[in-house]
Amino acid sequence: MNDQPRRRPAKPHRRPKKDPVRFLAFEALRAVDERDAYANLVLPPLLKKARAKGDFDGRDAALATELVYGTLRRQGTYDAIVAACIDRPLREVDPPVLDVLNMGVHQLLGTRIPTHAAVSASVELARVVLGEGRAKFVNAVLRKVTAHDLDGWVEKVAPPYDEDAEDHLAVVHSHPRWIVSALWDALGGGRAGIEDLLEADNERPEVTLVARPGRSTTEELVKALGEDNSLPGRWSPYAVRMAEGGEPGALEAVRESRAGVQDEGSQLVAAALAAVPVEGRDSRWLDGCAGPGGKAALLAALAAERGATLLAAEKQPHRARLVERALAGNPGPYQVITADGTRPPWLPGTFDRILMDVPCSGLGALRRRPESRWRRHAEDLEAFAPLQRGLLREALKAVRVGGVVGYATCSPHLAETRVVVEDVLKGRGGEPVEAEWIDARPLLPGVPALGEGPDLQLWPHLHGTDAMYLALLRRTG
Repeated sequence: MNDQPRRRPAKPHRRPKKDPVRFLAFEALRAVDERDAYANLVLPPLLKKARAKGDFDGRDAALATELVYGTLRRQGTYDAIVAACIDRPLREVDPPVLDVLNMGVHQLLGTRIPTHAAVSASVELARVVLGEGRAKFVNAVLRKVTAHDLDGWVEKVAPPYDEDAEDHLAVVHSHPRWIVSALWDALGGGRAGIEDLLEADNERPEVTLVARPGRSTTEELVKALGEDNSLPGRWSPYAVRMAEGGEPGALEAVRESRAGVQDEGSQLVAAALAAVPVEGRDSRWLDGCAGPGGKAALLAALAAERGATLLAAEKQPHRARLVERALAGNPGPYQVITADGTRPPWLPGTFDRILMDVPCSGLGALRRRPESRWRRHAEDLEAFAPLQRGLLREALKAVRVGGVVGYATCSPHLAETRVVVEDVLKGRGGEPVEAEWIDARPLLPGVPALGEGPDLQLWPHLHGTDAMYLALLRRTG
C-alpha cells in the first residue's frame, strides 16, 4: 500500500486568448510611441485591414478608436494614477507595459466597461504582448486602480488648485504644464475659461465636411448623408457636420474632390481672406503653404467664381501631391507647385490675395492629435519663429500695394500669432514692411467672441472649431 500523498495533476497551460480589438489598439499606441506616428494616420489602415479579415464590425471599430484616442487624451492623468500605484519611478516602466496599463486605466475610469471585464481583458492582452510575468504586474496595478473612480483618483494625485493652479489643471485635464500656461496666457480670464478649453481638447471632435462652391452644395451633402446623420455648420456656409460619424470617403462628392473633410475654423480662415474688399485687380491669388490642401481647395473654388487664378505652393513634395489631389477637377484655372515660401520663385508684387497658413506647434488642434501635446516642448516654438516671420515677410513682399495677406496658424500661442505679426510689421529681425492691420472680425458675421481685434482667434470651447488664428494685413507701400 502506497502511503505517499497523491499529487494533484498539473494545471494545463492555457494559451492567452488574443482579443483583436485591444490588440489592434495596442498596435496603434505602440506605433504612436515608437515611430512618432499620428493616431489619425495609423488607425484607419489598421481598422481597414481588420475589417477585410472579418475580425471587426462597426462596434469593434468604435471601441478600438475610443481605446486609442481616450488613452492618448488622458495619458497625463493616467500616468499620475499609475505612478501612485507602483513602487518605482514611472520612467522605469517599459513603454509597452505603460501602454497596456494606461489603456486598462482608461477602460476602468473613462468608459462604461465593467470593472471585472476591464481588468481581465487588460491582463489577457498583457499575456499576449508582454508575457506572463509582466501580466501579473499589470493585474496587480489595475486592481489597485479599482479602489477609486476617476474623481477620487484626481483628488488624490492632483495638487490643490490653491497651491499650484497650473499643475492642478495639468493633471486634472491631462495637458503638459507649459501648454496649460501658454493657453491660459492666450485665452486670458479666470479659471472657468481655461478649464472649459482644456476639457474641450479632450472631447472627440465632430467630422465636418466642406462643400466647395461651384462643385458641390451643402444640400447635396445632407442628402447623401441623410438627415439623421447631418447637422448644419455652426458658422461656415459651406459646412455640414456628420452627426453620427461614418466614413466620409464613402461619399461621391468627397471621392471626386468636390467636397472634403475640413474643420470649420479652417473654412472660416479661407472665407475671411476671400471676403476682404480689394480695390482694382483681383485675379491672382496665392496659397503659400498649401499642404495638405483643404484651404487651397476652398480658395480655388472661391477664386474660380470670380474668374481669378490660384497658385498653390507647398515646400514638401509629398504634401504638394496631396494639394494636387484636393484641387483635382476644380473648374477654374489653378496651378500647384513645389516651392519654398521663404525663397519664392515669384516676383514681388505679383499677387492680390495671399494666404500664409504657416507651420506651427499645432496647439490649436490637440483634440484631433492628442499625442502632439506629449511630443511638443516649449523650446519647439523657438525653432518655428524664424520660419513664421520669414514666410510672413516674403508674403508681404509678394502681394501688390493694396493687396491683402492672411497670416494664419493652427495655434493660439501668442509667440506664434500676434507677436509674429507685430515683429514683422516693426522690422524686428528684418526690414520693416509698410502694411496695416485689417479688422478681420466683421468678415465673419455672426461668429461671436473673436477677441479684441483687429486679428481674430477661434477656440474649441467657444466655437466648436480648432483654435485657428488669423491676422489680415493690407500692403500700403
